Amino acid sequence: MGEAVGRRERDDPEVVGRRVQRLRAQRGLTQRQLAEPAYTPAYISTLEAGRARASDEALRHIADRLGVTFEELAVGRPAHLATDLRLRLTEAQRVLADGRAEEAAAQYALLRAEAESHGLGCEQATALLGLGECALETGELSAARGYFEQAEERLAGKALPVRVPAVRGRAVAHYLAGELRYAVYLLESALDELNRGGLHDPDALLLLYASVIGPYMDMGAHARAAQAAEFALALAPRSGDPALIARMHRSVARTLLAEGRVAEADASLAKAAELYRQLRLRTELANCHWMRGYVRAQNGELDRAEAELRQAYAMLSESRAALYRSQAAVELADVLHRRGKSQEAAGLLEGVLGDFSSERGAVHAAAAHRLLGIIAEDAGDTEAAEEHYVRALSILERAGAAGDLADLCRLLGDLLRRTGRTEAALDAYRTGLGHRTAPGTTTLGPAPAQPPL
Repeated sequence: MGEAVGRRERDDPEVVGRRVQRLRAQRGLTQRQLAEPAYTPAYISTLEAGRARASDEALRHIADRLGVTFEELAVGRPAHLATDLRLRLTEAQRVLADGRAEEAAAQYALLRAEAESHGLGCEQATALLGLGECALETGELSAARGYFEQAEERLAGKALPVRVPAVRGRAVAHYLAGELRYAVYLLESALDELNRGGLHDPDALLLLYASVIGPYMDMGAHARAAQAAEFALALAPRSGDPALIARMHRSVARTLLAEGRVAEADASLAKAAELYRQLRLRTELANCHWMRGYVRAQNGELDRAEAELRQAYAMLSESRAALYRSQAAVELADVLHRRGKSQEAAGLLEGVLGDFSSERGAVHAAAAHRLLGIIAEDAGDTEAAEEHYVRALSILERAGAAGDLADLCRLLGDLLRRTGRTEAALDAYRTGLGHRTAPGTTTLGPAPAQPPL
């Protein structure tokens, strides 16, 4: 990567010529001394005047005589700048993987500005992706969406597997904001293009399949969610201790860079970055455990469901992914309530309810209110139950979660009927009937093509 500067990426001949002339003068060399033995003083004069575009071979010869790198001569970047930036980007990845999103965001912002000032598009895109992930972690969904959109712009023209992290990030931001159908559209479109085009990149597929589980579930597409979870778990990479191995690769990269072995340093940094990405996948894999817990709960295996959901909750708590952790807490609370542990369930819900809003984790915000309403109704507090049901109904209508909305209208209608408000109950039932869907179905259209597992 240290000298991988293509002809189209070079500065204009006039700019390169002035750079050669300045460096030659600084070193006290004549045009003849710079040219010999491979070239003539007249050729150097032509280059310095910007009247000719030097070949790669000529620039390498001149760079060697001037004691600079090919990259520094061709585009004016300091020696090893790109590699140094990648080293610091992996450090920001490590900080984010450790759950320190705000600290990581500050690092990514500085690196983005530096990459932009030197025209390093790929490194700028990496920094934007990092800023997007930090914003998702802290629940700043609008900012996250903006960062991912900018990253996609920087990566325009790259192969789809390279663009998948930006696509997935944008979809997750829409999903968490309650825009379920659009999130599924983005994820399924990318999956379909990858699989139909034969671009079976396992990391890209894993990211997409793991991310589409939540939107599928909230829209009632349970069969698709279960299939996506199985694909994700089959594709999940395995490593002994990715954090330890990544730390080793970062240390090796620093040593290699100090010795001037740039290509080898880049290779070590690529391995470290991939391992930190795998660490970030704990969030996605936790979603797979949540999916398994949901399926087991649906089958009545509540003890096994609780174990899976507790594992998902613990994984998300370790990664300090606050919004995702709160979503897992709602799913766990539902199983706890069904197992007769209503007090523990209510405590869990009250502890995370402040993390949600109609624009942030909308479906799980409604689910938390729904379950608190059921618990309150079981305890005979019909006023509190009705308040929770109405709040949940308002959130779900905005999000368009049809299956949950129909069930909630039934609960609210039953409560209103029992308290003697028949007309209001009928209105609630009619609202629910208008949103009724068959279990496990949506209007999503054909499922995306499948990977060749």
